[in-house]
Amino acid sequence: MEEIKITPKIVAEQGLTQEEYQKICQRLGREPNYTELGLFSAMWSEHCSYKNSKLVLRLFPVSGKQVIQGPGENAGVVDIGDGMAVVMKVESHNHPSAIEPFEASATGGGGVTRDIFTMGARPVGLLYSLRFGRADNKQVQYLLREVGRGFFYYANIAGMPVLGGEIFFDSSYEKNPLVNAMCVGILDKKNLVRARASTVGSSVYTIGGAAGRDGVGGAAFASEGMDDTRKIDSSAVAIGDPKLGTILRQACLELIEKNYVEGMQDMGAAGLVCSTSEMAYKGGRGMEIDVSL
Repeated sequence: MEEIKITPKIVAEQGLTQEEYQKICQRLGREPNYTELGLFSAMWSEHCSYKNSKLVLRLFPVSGKQVIQGPGENAGVVDIGDGMAVVMKVESHNHPSAIEPFEASATGGGGVTRDIFTMGARPVGLLYSLRFGRADNKQVQYLLREVGRGFFYYANIAGMPVLGGEIFFDSSYEKNPLVNAMCVGILDKKNLVRARASTVGSSVYTIGGAAGRDGVGGAAFASEGMDDTRKIDSSAVAIGDPKLGTILRQACLELIEKNYVEGMQDMGAAGLVCSTSEMAYKGGRGMEIDVSL
């Protein structure tokens, strides 16, 4: 198969600047091939690296005597006494919801649920925070209806209550609604699992649904700006499966409770490259992955 030649146009399509491309070349000591460029595109996206919002996020308080786990893991953990803790995670599904509101909203609810149970906690409820354009706009009414339908669809099949939420309307959100999903779980502290793989020779298992049509492009897409000239690509939106997600949740919690797991990582928008590299990096190890298996 002929290798695709990297051009400035392809670099831009991958959501990378020319300055970022030069940094990639410097780190590799050569030009990346097309596959490598796609991996950098995903991992260096705003969605995965928070490269633009880190300065703002650092303003938030993240430590305290009851904080067991702050930023850097699948979810935050706060001690509530008696050997128990509350686990919380918020995730945005903004761009996908502007294009495929039902599927994107459902996937957002499922995504935060995975972040909770991969920490060893049992999810107990979902919440939402929504921002839309003017309420008298027909397109806004459609988005609101479909986002709500998708969120409650996932929650009902997954057997979790929607505990509450908030909705705000303003013309500034006309083109790009904000769709934030939150999951809360309860953890027995002895079952806390972090996303790191430290033991040499350990086996790595990838479990879940079949690969979707979105691929690694979902992370880059979720990090781009939205305007009238942008080509709408619904293939970048992941499709959730609440029935399989519920089975996966029960299986993972059982594995953790039986102490079979050293580390566990939710697989997000960048797929295998994100989940494997994060676990290896945090464990200070390398990791070999045969994708044909």
